[in-house]
Amino acid sequence: MARTRRGPNGSGMRVLVTGGTGFVGFHTVKALHEAGHQVRLLVRSPDKMRRVLGPFGLDTLDHVHGDIAEEKSVARALNGVDAVVHAAASVNIHASDALETIRTNRRGTELVIGGAVQRGIQRIVQVSSSTALFNPGLDVVDENSPLGTQGVGYGRSKIEADLYVRGLQQHGAGVYTTYPGSIMGPDDPGLSEAMVGLRTTLDDVCIITSAGIQIIDVRDLALAHLKLIERGGPPARYTMGGQFFRWAEFADILESLVGARLRRVRVPARALQLLGRAGDFVHRLRPFEVPITYEAIWYATEWTPSDDSLVQKELGIAYRDIRETLGDSILWLAAKGHLKHPEHADHIRRERARKSVPRRKAK
Repeated sequence: MARTRRGPNGSGMRVLVTGGTGFVGFHTVKALHEAGHQVRLLVRSPDKMRRVLGPFGLDTLDHVHGDIAEEKSVARALNGVDAVVHAAASVNIHASDALETIRTNRRGTELVIGGAVQRGIQRIVQVSSSTALFNPGLDVVDENSPLGTQGVGYGRSKIEADLYVRGLQQHGAGVYTTYPGSIMGPDDPGLSEAMVGLRTTLDDVCIITSAGIQIIDVRDLALAHLKLIERGGPPARYTMGGQFFRWAEFADILESLVGARLRRVRVPARALQLLGRAGDFVHRLRPFEVPITYEAIWYATEWTPSDDSLVQKELGIAYRDIRETLGDSILWLAAKGHLKHPEHADHIRRERARKSVPRRKAK
């Protein structure tokens, strides 16, 4: 096992992070910085970087203004770094934007990860997605599972990027791939898809259908990225889908957390999938933000859970309790004004305060 590399005077490694103003990227940046590493960002908007990272004292980090699909800016960002975490991606699940999503994510992977390999960088993390391994009908997937064959826009882009990276890994390139599921937790700069889904479940309706949801805490994912960068070693892949819950079980946990009944609606998978098709059709006619798409519904109704035992064993990571993940997520949503019912967060705070008060011993 490779030892943690250190820079001059014992300082940390110089690590480039793409997507540092996104959910996964931000938490990875925070974990790397707190561990003493020197972080550089490739950002499309320096103003957004300052807005997102400023409250955490990270707005003065070294950065390059550019885009993952632009060769010159990627080359500048890669210059002189010891390690790379590629977390940037276009996360667009509308069918009408599928080709552009695939092109962007494939090209970004070629430039960032391919460029790092060409420069001899041996510590590279590719943040993929469990959607790249999506194969309906299987009982479980893991690191040895084949890539999916049925992906559409976003999922297909992750498959295409993985095909490229796996070719590099086969030739010994030090690339470590993580496959996260639905990512939740506090401090989400852009209100990502899973967090929007959580908000919708709490505020509007909890759909009960087939399959379920697999949730990974963003902080556990960021810790894995830190450990992989510090450990080094031969190329490897790790499923990090997280903890899997059937939709009714997920609703039970949320109701227990917030102390209230949620509006549940049971819908057959086929009906939801048809609704997703309709959402895609409407978006083609008049582009606007439709919350239901066929790709999103497909995953929600046909999801195959992942076996994450390898990453937990090799990196010594124990996933935090799902009640902590969901509770922290709800508290953050409420603090930022994203919930119609802030009393849900009040109940969580009261319960946490009650449990933290030590009980007096009987005399």
